[in-house]
Amino acid sequence: MLKKQVAVITLFTVSVALLLTLIYEFNWFAIHPDFMMWVRWIVASVLTLNAIVRKNLTTWILTCLVLGVFIGLDFPNFARALQPLSQAFIKLVKTIVGPILFATLVFGIAGHSDLKSVGRMAWKSMLYFVSATTCAIFIGLIVINITQAGVGVDVENMPHEELPKTATTSVADSAAMSHISNNVHGVYKFNAFIRDTFPENIVKAVYENQVLQIVVFGVIFGIGLALVEEKKRKPLVNFTESLSEAMFKFTNIVMLFAPIGVGAAMAYTVGHLGVDILKNLFMLLGSLYLALLLFLGGILLPIALFLKIPVKRFMNAVKEPVSIAFATTSSDAALPKAMNAMEKFGVPRKIVSFVIPTGYSFNLDGTSLYLSLASIFVAQAAGIPLTIGQQLLIAFTLMITSKGVAAVPRASLIVLIATADQFGLPTFVIAAILGIDELMDMARTSVNVIGNCLATVVVAKWEGEFDEEAPFREDTVDDSL
Repeated sequence: MLKKQVAVITLFTVSVALLLTLIYEFNWFAIHPDFMMWVRWIVASVLTLNAIVRKNLTTWILTCLVLGVFIGLDFPNFARALQPLSQAFIKLVKTIVGPILFATLVFGIAGHSDLKSVGRMAWKSMLYFVSATTCAIFIGLIVINITQAGVGVDVENMPHEELPKTATTSVADSAAMSHISNNVHGVYKFNAFIRDTFPENIVKAVYENQVLQIVVFGVIFGIGLALVEEKKRKPLVNFTESLSEAMFKFTNIVMLFAPIGVGAAMAYTVGHLGVDILKNLFMLLGSLYLALLLFLGGILLPIALFLKIPVKRFMNAVKEPVSIAFATTSSDAALPKAMNAMEKFGVPRKIVSFVIPTGYSFNLDGTSLYLSLASIFVAQAAGIPLTIGQQLLIAFTLMITSKGVAAVPRASLIVLIATADQFGLPTFVIAAILGIDELMDMARTSVNVIGNCLATVVVAKWEGEFDEEAPFREDTVDDSL
C-alpha cells in the first residue's frame, strides 16, 4: 500500500515539475530561477523516498541518474569534482570483464564438448552483426540527408575542443605501408585488424581490456580443452564453472556501487557541458536521437516481434545495463550485467558468453549509425556537397572501419577523424561537435547494448536453445538490494 501511495506522489510531483520546466524554458510566465531550483530538489527528495520504498537497484540507478542531472545544473563545479567516482566505478567493472569472459567461454565450449555449435554460433552471429550494422549505417545516412542538420551551422563560432591524437594505424604499420602501393593500403589495414585480434600475451590482453583478444583466446583454449580426455579435462572445466559463478556474484556486489557511479557520471557530464552548447548543435543531436529511435523501432523491434520475443519483458531485462551504459557512456561498464540479464532471460550461457563480447567489436549498431550520420554532417557543415555514390563509398568504408571500435567512451571519434581525413573532410568541424559528443555517446552506447542483448536472443532462437519459459518466470530479473 505504501508503495502505491509513494508512486502516486512521485508521479504527481514529477508531472508538476515537468510542466513548470516547460513554462520556464519557453518563458510563458516569469518564473525565478531560484524557484526552479527548489522545484528540482523537491523532486529529488520525492524520487529518493520512492527509491527507499521500492528497494531495488534499478530504481536507485535511475534516481541517482536524475540527481546527477540536478547536481550538474545547480552545482556545476561540485559536479565536475565527482568525476573520479564514476571513473572508479568503471575501473571496478572492468576488473570483471577478463575473468568472466574467459571463464564463461571456456566452460561453455569445453563443458559441453560440442565444437560444431561453436562454428554455427560464429557464422550466425557474424551474419546477424553485418546485417544489423549495415541497416544502422544506412538509417544514419537517410536521416542526415532528410534533416540537413549540418547545412547553415556556424561551426566557426562554436566552442572547439582538442581532438584525440590517437591514430588508427600504429607507427610500425604506417612505416610498413610507406613501402607498399597506396591501392593495397586497405588490404593491409584489414589484415592488421585480423592480426590484432590474436593476443600475444593473455595477461596483457586482460590488463589492456582487449575484449576481442580475450574472446579469441577463450574460444581456442576451450576447443583445446574439449579435445582433452575427460579425466584431465574435468578439473579445469569445474574451475572455470566455479570462476564464472563467482564472477557473477562479484558483479552483483560491484553493482551496489552503480547508483553512485552513474549519478557521478551524469553530474559531471551536465556540469561539464552546461546547456548553452545544446542550442548550437540541437539539430545534430536531434537527428542522432531520431535516427536511433528509427533503428530501434524499424529494425530491432520488427526482429523481436518476428521471433516472438516478449518485448516488454526484454526491455525490463535490459533496462539496468542500458541505464548504466547511458550514464557512463561505456559499453564495458554494462557488459557483466548484460550477460547476467540475458542468461536469466533464457539465453544459454555458452551463447551469451560468445555473442555479447564478440558483438562489442562487430555489432556496435549505435556507433555505426552515429559514424555515418556524423560523417555527412561534417561535409554539410563545411559546405562540401557529396554525391550519392560518395556517400555510399563512405558507408561501405564505415562498415569495415567501425568493426573493432573499442567499447569505451569516445573511441568512435578516432574512426570519425580517420574517415574524414580519408575523404578530404575538414576535422575542425569534428572539433566543434566534440562538445556534445558525451550526450551523443550516451544514446549510441545504449543502443549498442540493446543491439547486443537482442543478438544473443536471436542466435539462441536460431540455434533452438532459447528457454521460452524463462522470460515469464517471476525471478527472471532480480535486481533487489
